[in-house]
Amino acid sequence: MKKYKVNVNGTDYEIALEVINTDDVKTTTATPAAPAVSAPSGGETVNSPMPGNILAVNVKVGDTVKKGDVLMVLEAMKMENEIMAGVDGKVTAVNVDKGATVETGTVLCVIG
Repeated sequence: MKKYKVNVNGTDYEIALEVINTDDVKTTTATPAAPAVSAPSGGETVNSPMPGNILAVNVKVGDTVKKGDVLMVLEAMKMENEIMAGVDGKVTAVNVDKGATVETGTVLCVIG
């Protein structure tokens, strides 16, 4: 067993992984999450990193947010994922409501 420390959304965890025979390992190429891209209005779009359901929307248009603030909670594969602000700014658009189903890359909101 090898022990590693990982940080998930600002929380540190210690995990232990079993070393296995490399001949038994199957590798695959992971599809990267959709990156946030510049919005036409000069703001930053916050995109859904995976398909799922919106459990909570914690912001509304006009709210001021700081980098790391939780904007929404997305349920995917029975897990709750916090969608956080990547930049400081003001929310200029919220494109989803609680209960919405989204796909990977769906624009959730815009921070200007």
